[in-house]
Amino acid sequence: MRKFRTKVALPLVTAAMLAGSVVVSSPANAASSPIAACGGGSYHVIDHHNITGGVIYLMYNGRTNCAVTWKTANLGKSTPMDVWIARKNDAKSVEDEGSYAYYAGPVKIDAPGQCINWGGRISSSSWYSGWSHCG
Repeated sequence: MRKFRTKVALPLVTAAMLAGSVVVSSPANAASSPIAACGGGSYHVIDHHNITGGVIYLMYNGRTNCAVTWKTANLGKSTPMDVWIARKNDAKSVEDEGSYAYYAGPVKIDAPGQCINWGGRISSSSWYSGWSHCG
């Protein structure tokens, strides 16, 4: 079961983690591609960034941004990973952080015509964008 958090829910997630009750794992049926992880359909890759051991993908469907951190090494091995997107106009953010065998995410945020900030991490290799994709 994947655990997602938004800016509003962060204190609850943090409290649960301190209590040791948050469980993370890979999905039973892992997606075959980053686009499939976002739900397929009308999503298309609009940006990506390579990091050690994988690629952070940003996809868009005309309204909703979707991000996935996709492993290219150590597949099947549980590894600390995360992926996130933030929307500039109200600072709302969505993050998926845990130990995964194939990918972190997807995380989605509606942001048509608004700037977003996005990024991800695999173990100690991370990357985060500045405000981008504003149109």
